[in-house]
Amino acid sequence: MSFVKSVARRGTTGDARPVSSRTSPWRGRAVGIALGVALDAVFADPRSGLHPVAVFGRGAAAVERRLYGDDRARGVGHVAVCVGAMTALGAAVEWSIRERPGRPGKPGARSITGLPGMYGTRGMRGPRGVLGTKGMPGIRGVLGPQGVPVSRGTLGLHGMPGPTGVVGSRGMSAAGVGLTALTALATWAVLGGTTLGREGAYMARALEADDLVAARDRLPHLCGRDPSGLSADELARATVESIAENTSDAVVAPLVWGAVAGVPGLLAYRAINTLDAMVGHRSERYERFGWAAARLDDVANYVPARITGALACVLAPLVGGSPRRAAAVLRRDGGRHPSPNSGRCEAAFAGALGVRLGGRNVYAGRVEHRPVLGDGRDPRVGDIARSVRLARAVNLAAAGLAVTAAWTLGRGRRRGA
Repeated sequence: MSFVKSVARRGTTGDARPVSSRTSPWRGRAVGIALGVALDAVFADPRSGLHPVAVFGRGAAAVERRLYGDDRARGVGHVAVCVGAMTALGAAVEWSIRERPGRPGKPGARSITGLPGMYGTRGMRGPRGVLGTKGMPGIRGVLGPQGVPVSRGTLGLHGMPGPTGVVGSRGMSAAGVGLTALTALATWAVLGGTTLGREGAYMARALEADDLVAARDRLPHLCGRDPSGLSADELARATVESIAENTSDAVVAPLVWGAVAGVPGLLAYRAINTLDAMVGHRSERYERFGWAAARLDDVANYVPARITGALACVLAPLVGGSPRRAAAVLRRDGGRHPSPNSGRCEAAFAGALGVRLGGRNVYAGRVEHRPVLGDGRDPRVGDIARSVRLARAVNLAAAGLAVTAAWTLGRGRRRGA
């Protein structure tokens, strides 16, 4: 998960304008998303029961035991409790870090070093020179509201002008640093792109080695399909389809919600998607109880799935495909899938890879016949690595878009402030 927020100082010299306390929080959100993506690339999902998603899963299961009933109303209650709790948690933690008027003599109300300081636009020590006109480190810094009084500073009235600064034009307060860290941790906790790629790579290695037992044992890490009777090519198709669908669920969707709604959006989305995986599938037990989780997941993934499809089409040349052909398959076949969202991702990947997806699937003894997506041949083992490569490219593009969107939304809000 992740924490971070804003910067504020009084404009004091020349034509410098007062800095809005709402500038850094949004910058912290954008930087935090970028750092979270980097953390996922390095650490992926640790196999631990202490992982935040695993902890949430146990809590959701406990709530289910208390609320379960074979009707939709109880399912709505289950979703409301679980998703509401995670949204409230994210909002509360993010709010607690936001910058608010500080108390006299305590750091944190303005900035870590007082004047723009190390990260500001006025130089390493601020606009008045090495010592400045007000005190050792600055006006509002670590040493209190006024610092150690020095009448004019060692170097004169205005001192030695400093360089432009290290980070940016406004500086970042303790709250801004906190929000960045919070957002980075939350983004890392909810992303699954690196683990998804590793699972795909494992399936490819097992099938290339003709180890069907290992591949069948591993497939449940990717999807709920019964792998017991699947051939190598059928395992390859299941893997490609799962990578396509989960590129949206595990990467693009959380990035979208993080850019738009920050930490509350990240946690709420992961709660929604986890509940869909737990109770949103069709079975005798969850046909009615899981209805709310499945429908809410459809809503949460509606836009991200279409972004995923569009990016897969644009990036098709990276796997030897044609953007025009991929887009044609997406337009024609994207709506044929039973899911309003999965079909967009799978059709785009099918068109980009030049393969045909869909067909007969078995889930816990229940047979489903999915419509065919794409015009090419059936997927082969070698197509798994291509699908992983395409998914990673989509992930990077989505991360860039999310960071840009968060930054742009912040600038827009600052102007409107």
